[in-house]
Amino acid sequence: MNRHLLVGSGIAALTAAESIRQSDPSARLLMVSEEAEPFYSRPGLAYLLKGDVPERQLRIRSPGEIEALGLERVTGRVARVSAVGRQVTLADGRKLGFDRLLLATGAASIAPTFPGAELRGVVRLDSLGDAREILRLAGRGRTAVVVGGGSTALELVEGVRARGMRTHYFMRGDRYWARVLDPVESGLVEARLAESGVRIHRHTEVAAAVGHAGRLRAVDTAAGGRIPCDLLAVATGVRPRLELAQEAGLAVERGILVEESLETSQPDIFAAGDVAQAYDPTAGRAVLDTLWSTAEEQGRVAGLNMAGGGVAYGKRVARNVTCLAGVVTAVIGDVGGEDDLDLVTITRGQSEAWSGGPATLTVSERGREDRIRLRLGPRTIVGAVIMGSQSLAEPLAQLIAARTDLSSLLPALWEQPASLRVLLQRFRSGQVPAGDRDVQALVAR
Repeated sequence: MNRHLLVGSGIAALTAAESIRQSDPSARLLMVSEEAEPFYSRPGLAYLLKGDVPERQLRIRSPGEIEALGLERVTGRVARVSAVGRQVTLADGRKLGFDRLLLATGAASIAPTFPGAELRGVVRLDSLGDAREILRLAGRGRTAVVVGGGSTALELVEGVRARGMRTHYFMRGDRYWARVLDPVESGLVEARLAESGVRIHRHTEVAAAVGHAGRLRAVDTAAGGRIPCDLLAVATGVRPRLELAQEAGLAVERGILVEESLETSQPDIFAAGDVAQAYDPTAGRAVLDTLWSTAEEQGRVAGLNMAGGGVAYGKRVARNVTCLAGVVTAVIGDVGGEDDLDLVTITRGQSEAWSGGPATLTVSERGREDRIRLRLGPRTIVGAVIMGSQSLAEPLAQLIAARTDLSSLLPALWEQPASLRVLLQRFRSGQVPAGDRDVQALVAR
């Protein structure tokens, strides 16, 4: 009987367990996690904070489906991995052996270092437990300060504002999510936040959290101001949890380096999800993703290979659809980006592959919040940000993923950006110039 040990309980570990069980019904499956919660949707925490869904709707598998996996769950923290001895040691001294191991330890938000960071009321959003704590602290008439950038910061801003809190949003830079959005896109999000009553503070940093009897009472800014508050939420990025891999002698860079099989530099030890750094042929380098869909697919492939399959993981064009201040937004492929003072590293719901060069072409359609920005390469569309209507999201995603040669169209776009509207209209109707058969086939789907 093969012993498969999974460290972590996110979507990567869960889909790996499902793949192993499908391929090897007799295998022993053990999962070690610091969380004892049922499997839940991490992206769904934003909707829980806003009150859009109850907690029970975050579950991603039924009790019956979990029972059918025959999964032995162990609650605890893994302190050490021995690749040679093929065992892990838990913090309480327990030892668990394995034939094959999956590290799906995910990424953790970066802890604040300012004075007072340990006060009750200073929070981050990594888990369901964190979301519950935020909900306990939130309340109508209270005041919240949110610090950071990217999707997690916005989840926190919208969540506490929906709970009736007076909300201050601190940005070290001059606009929202500069690593992914352009100035107009950032402006659309910021305008929606301001309309909802959020007060945005640009070029503002926390100097210290001020408390009394262990409880947060105010935030001091680097400029010398003080804002009384009941909650301070910090979202300055996430980092893969690499400690176990490093101590085990695995090859690491920003994440755990993996082969196409998702095996690490040590035989029979695999990695998947936010912690895995996999090669991206489009970017030409190994990249990190904190995307749910990527973690799910990596878990599936890792599980199949742990069970003896010979499946290669093919990095897809990074794509995420989210809601930014009420505006549905799709980010696909290489969309450019710039340094972002509000993020120490990438945020949840982001890929390193999104950041590239400055070559962009922009068009706005139909209204203030319907907007499409394309990034063009020499022969192809390499990325897109689509805000508002998503009617073109799928055909554009297919064109980008297929690296469809649009050489006959791109010169006109470079010389006369207004012709981009014509191209988009052709995408919508399926009418493209003769000779661009690949485009016609994709758009006609």
